[in-house]
Amino acid sequence: MMQVYIVYMGSLPEGEYVTSSQHQNILEEVVVGSSVEDILVRSYRRSFNGFAAKLTVDERLKLASMEKVVSVFPSRTLQLHTTRSWDFMGLNLSITRKRSVESNLIVGVIDTGIWPESESFSDEGFGPAPKKWKGACNGGKNFTCNNKIIGARYYTPAPYDTARDEEGHGSHTASTASGNEVKDASFYGVGQGTARGGVPSGRIVAYKVCFPGGCDSAGVLGAFDDAIADGVDVITISIGGDSAVDFSEDVISIGAFHAMAKGVLTLNSAGNSGPGLTASVAPWLMSVAASTTDRLFVDKVALGNGKAISGYSINSFAMKGRRFPLVYGKEISKSCQELSSQECNPGCVNGSLVKGKIVICQSFKNYPEVRKAGAAGSVLLNNEFDKVSFVVSLPAVAVSQDSLSSLISYKESTKTPVAEILKTEAVKDFDAPVVVGFSSRGPNAIVPEILKPDISAPGVDILAAFSPLAQASIDSEDKRKPTYNIISGTSMSCPHVAGVAAYVKSFHPDWSPSAIKSAIMTTAWAMNSSKNTEAEFAYGSGHVNPVKTINPGLVYETFKQDYIKMLCNIGYDENKVRIISGDDSACPKGSDKAPPKDLNYPSMAAQVSSGKSFVVNFPRTVTNVGVANSTYRAKVLQNSKISIKVVPEVLSFKSLNEKKSFSVTVTGKGVPHGAIVSASLVWSDGNHWVRSPIVVHA
Repeated sequence: MMQVYIVYMGSLPEGEYVTSSQHQNILEEVVVGSSVEDILVRSYRRSFNGFAAKLTVDERLKLASMEKVVSVFPSRTLQLHTTRSWDFMGLNLSITRKRSVESNLIVGVIDTGIWPESESFSDEGFGPAPKKWKGACNGGKNFTCNNKIIGARYYTPAPYDTARDEEGHGSHTASTASGNEVKDASFYGVGQGTARGGVPSGRIVAYKVCFPGGCDSAGVLGAFDDAIADGVDVITISIGGDSAVDFSEDVISIGAFHAMAKGVLTLNSAGNSGPGLTASVAPWLMSVAASTTDRLFVDKVALGNGKAISGYSINSFAMKGRRFPLVYGKEISKSCQELSSQECNPGCVNGSLVKGKIVICQSFKNYPEVRKAGAAGSVLLNNEFDKVSFVVSLPAVAVSQDSLSSLISYKESTKTPVAEILKTEAVKDFDAPVVVGFSSRGPNAIVPEILKPDISAPGVDILAAFSPLAQASIDSEDKRKPTYNIISGTSMSCPHVAGVAAYVKSFHPDWSPSAIKSAIMTTAWAMNSSKNTEAEFAYGSGHVNPVKTINPGLVYETFKQDYIKMLCNIGYDENKVRIISGDDSACPKGSDKAPPKDLNYPSMAAQVSSGKSFVVNFPRTVTNVGVANSTYRAKVLQNSKISIKVVPEVLSFKSLNEKKSFSVTVTGKGVPHGAIVSASLVWSDGNHWVRSPIVVHA
């Protein structure tokens, strides 16, 4: 049986031009009884070397045994994982910007495509594309680029052979990263304000890799191959798998590695499997968790007894003071068992029994059944996510189990129970930011000594551009065609940090991807572990703080050779390392004595044996990017369960870009299995506070 495999062959050979015919020649060595033209799906030859092909298991094994091949792995189907959010983070409309420099920045968005007619992507006031742009507008039929969307490509099969966004996701992420400032944007009046991206003057390139069936990893790798060669400055990809896989078989990891080697930072969503583990774990990319902002969308059910029950939904409908009878369970169906009726399961909501009434449902996902039956509205159980609002296609509100029980008690207490569902309104959330329940967590399943996710950013109830071809809600018969929609997910948090990365690059065009990443991580707001029980495994270094990122003082830098050394340390042999790096990289002598925790990462993490005493040392080097003559002193925010010593405690710099090294030693008497103990180190010169979390887990 044949299936599509990706054959990864590392970096492009120096000084050589790789062609599809070379990949065909390799296939001819192993393929029997098939035309290589028919089985070669895609060649990767612009930014790295490899191809995708339809192969049998035997053919796969033959290719995997070839000396020039790093890995051969199945092409997987990956999944897709604002008005207020930027103000919440301090990046308001009056913030200092370098708009002329921003205009030369190119954000590559690997997603579901883009809706070019959106106001967020108008090119009014934009000049020609930056001179460094080497890409193309290959958007398919009826797709036109402009001076805002300067390029587009698609990697999806017919009938989805266009870069036009039919799902809304790609337009939403693109506008969050770099959309224009659009006044009075809202979802039918909900969340009204100025929608904008992190770098509104930046340019966008859309790489469409997803269609309704998912996101084919062979196409994802093709998008990276093109984006790097096209000349983008930042890549945002809100896509991922269900679980972490080896770096050499993870297309996002592979693509991001080669992007890093060319000076391009990749931002990747941590995933929506919380409290499960994140699949975004490579140290050369930035993994982004999702958290709340200080704006909550709430809805109320006004009861006939004068009391009200609060819940969460994006409900754009108003009942205008009218009250409707409440019905529940056996009252809504003549044919279903009571439990099925309580859940409003398909076929269990009888139109003649619910028309003009508000239906109580024990399942949120079944509200479309209530709408189809002609009900006036619905009160739904939300027992999964706290403080997350979802768009509904009829007057409806999702409430907690306690609130639903109170509603049922009211219904049973009177012969004529009635209620009114009010339109959604925005209120202040004083607990924000808090990492949302669906956001995937650490620890890192591949390299436990690299803390993931790296950072948290707004990912709950984000208003941004949308495609009018997409469903407004989970209701497939929702006829509304919004141009802006409110969505939640780590897919939404990821482009926020991509926008911040581009913002940093507008002030520091020559900074390396790791310097930008370090600036974002070390200036982050410290988050409250009492509100996030998984602590750093939930939020990494903390919540992104855009305004501070452009002046971090010190940065932790890592380059390709540092990552190569780490790959040696986790078991990659020298031949595989050389193929990946594209040069004569060798595993350094003694590298087996240098564990991954020694990577010069802005956060510090170590896995220790549970219940046993430990001593862990973290060597680090910082680069001065603040003031030439400056002195930084170490301050440790201690945890009583561990002892931390920093040597030296003072770092004195005499020039910019000067480097200084130090070590952090952590001592403890034992960490219980599955537990996390954390503290933090802050280097400060009185004007800059360079904070790194220190995490020990068992």
